[in-house]
Amino acid sequence: MPPESEPPIEAAPEAVSEPAQMESMPEQEPVQRPIAPSQPVSIEEPVTGIPQKAEEQTEPVPGTEIDIAEAQFEGKVIEAISTVFDPEIPVNIYELGLIYNIDINGMNDVRIDMTLTSPACPVAGTLPGDVERVVQGVEGIGGVNVELVWEPAWTPDQMSEAAKLELGFM
Repeated sequence: MPPESEPPIEAAPEAVSEPAQMESMPEQEPVQRPIAPSQPVSIEEPVTGIPQKAEEQTEPVPGTEIDIAEAQFEGKVIEAISTVFDPEIPVNIYELGLIYNIDINGMNDVRIDMTLTSPACPVAGTLPGDVERVVQGVEGIGGVNVELVWEPAWTPDQMSEAAKLELGFM
């Protein structure tokens, strides 16, 4: 028959019970964990630990107005280019990845490097002119120079996701 009371079992020095650990730890702020996509996010309560913006910003950040204006102007140029279609493919040339580079200087002069799906493309003589014509119609544009380049050679990998989907590549 076992004795009525057994001697207490002593814990190893490195094994400290959880309540003892919590008592000895300094007080810390709660850890912010990412919210799972299925959980609703409340925007009414401020997030702790993140500095809040001042209600009023009296001075603009230097350079941001110019950057925004340049991005909007480039967007208008891209919008114009997107109206040009390869006659054999029902996707605009921007989504096809035929536009390699768009450079816009401070005078709103635009230089465009573009390619074609093949050097033997039947519209090689007219498509660059079409691009130049539509870009010239953008309000506020300076000069327009469209350069036809062949390096790197165009591949279907240069198409946008939308173009790949439209053409059945996905």
